[in-house]
Amino acid sequence: MERESMEFDVLIVGGGPAGLSAACRIMQLAEEAGEEKTVCVVEKGSEIGAHIMAGTVFEPTALNELFPDWKEKGAPLNTPVTRDDIFLLKDQASATKVPGAFVPKSMHNHGNYIISLGNLCRWLAEQAEAMGVEVYPGFAAAETIVEDGQVKGIITGDMGVARDGSEKDSFMPGMELRAKYTLFTEGCRGHLGKRLIRDFKLDEGKDPQHYGIGIKELWDIDPAKHEPGLVVHTTGWPLKETGSTGGSFLYHLENGQVYVGLIADLSYSNPHMAPFEEFQRLKLHPEINKHLEGGKRVSYGARAITKGGFNSLPKMSFPGGLLLGCDAGTLNSSKIKGSHTAMKSGLLGAEAVFAALKEGKSGEEITSFEDRFKDSWLYKELFNERNFSPAMHKFGNVVGGGIAYFEQNILRRSLPFTFHDTVPDYATLKLASESKKISYPKPDNKLTFDRLSSVFISNTNHEEDQPVHLKLENPAIPIEENLPKYDEPAQRYCPAGVYEVVEKDDGSGKRFQINAQNCVHCKTCDIKDPAQNINWVTPEGGGGPNYPNM
Repeated sequence: MERESMEFDVLIVGGGPAGLSAACRIMQLAEEAGEEKTVCVVEKGSEIGAHIMAGTVFEPTALNELFPDWKEKGAPLNTPVTRDDIFLLKDQASATKVPGAFVPKSMHNHGNYIISLGNLCRWLAEQAEAMGVEVYPGFAAAETIVEDGQVKGIITGDMGVARDGSEKDSFMPGMELRAKYTLFTEGCRGHLGKRLIRDFKLDEGKDPQHYGIGIKELWDIDPAKHEPGLVVHTTGWPLKETGSTGGSFLYHLENGQVYVGLIADLSYSNPHMAPFEEFQRLKLHPEINKHLEGGKRVSYGARAITKGGFNSLPKMSFPGGLLLGCDAGTLNSSKIKGSHTAMKSGLLGAEAVFAALKEGKSGEEITSFEDRFKDSWLYKELFNERNFSPAMHKFGNVVGGGIAYFEQNILRRSLPFTFHDTVPDYATLKLASESKKISYPKPDNKLTFDRLSSVFISNTNHEEDQPVHLKLENPAIPIEENLPKYDEPAQRYCPAGVYEVVEKDDGSGKRFQINAQNCVHCKTCDIKDPAQNINWVTPEGGGGPNYPNM
């Protein structure tokens, strides 16, 4: 197919904190050196920030490095953390507040801010464009261009393709975007990053990556209950009843609003467990609903997060590019923060790429990146917390948290040995027949809601007549294997009602239905499907959620 082509010095795939920080830093370095560099950022969301979702308590360490004058420039960090409360939820009615002296240091948030990460990314994009970066939202990177063993860029997705694969009247072929170097910053479980890790064997000798699913809502609450800067974290109920690990958060930001959410580790074993329903149950607990009662839910979203930490980090360089941020898995799960680490990886990537360009390189592997990474505070931070995630998975939240406390508060360094978790999340499910069934309460439509009404307020939309972007390697597996073994868990782990097992129209049995229009791009199905049969690929550019203030 004939495709238009554009060439750049650096191409960045993904308009999140890592990619935009890299773009800004390259332009800063170019200005300091008196050189001109062409930098392009492509983003599959309809606008920068449309697909960005995180807690977010934000640590400004990397932002201070990138823009020391961010306050004067108007960065949207408006709510400093004023108080940290951590609760152990013992059951559906009771809770114990954890004394501050017994909280791991990484959970203290003095000096941090409660922000909308989407709004911060919108601001970063404004800074990047002011420096001369070309930012193209609504363009999905569908394929990598690999020639002679080097990544040479990407091909954006075709527009105007019908569900049956035919070209509609509105058909426009995707473009070739070529570059001397391409940085992949797609976020957790990036669909091109996943292929790069496989094709270039970047995860050789590493623990498998581990993930959680984060489910979040934005609420307008009673002004009398609003306490800007309050940070609440919980652990225990409801996840402990299913033998799962994870925890919840509730953050009071500005304008009378709070974020409330649940992070459930995708290493859970009970196939009857539904993270979305666990989140709805959480909101009924007195320690949570006392903030929400009388309020109104205004937005909903879900996103997988990388939680493997240091032990699961792939090699981040390959011929022609770098894998950065949550595409690589730089989140610090002991802090429950990944934005500052993603930004720092973007800054390191930018400096390595700029140095390579200055030496006249194009496409050769940037082997110096590893040294830059190892010399950075990012490496030290991730190395020091390397035991956190595997300890949580092996021993549960209480013992795992105790190990984190011992390392951070008593030893003031990590243990001289390393825990490992070598079982991938998709391989942890027990058979449905051997697992406890879970009965979830019906939604009350005041505090708790169903999936479809939730997807509605995520502003999710896809062009309906387009190919389904959730590909089954073998269409028979959901009904023939996953249903008898695991009661087809996709019905429950998907937080958007994408997957259903329904009766065939002729009454001859069951069929697997994919409601791709509902997909919020969380990537949980790509991660948790026990047969690894579901492959998430990018839909038409601009499709998916449109998150405001998330």
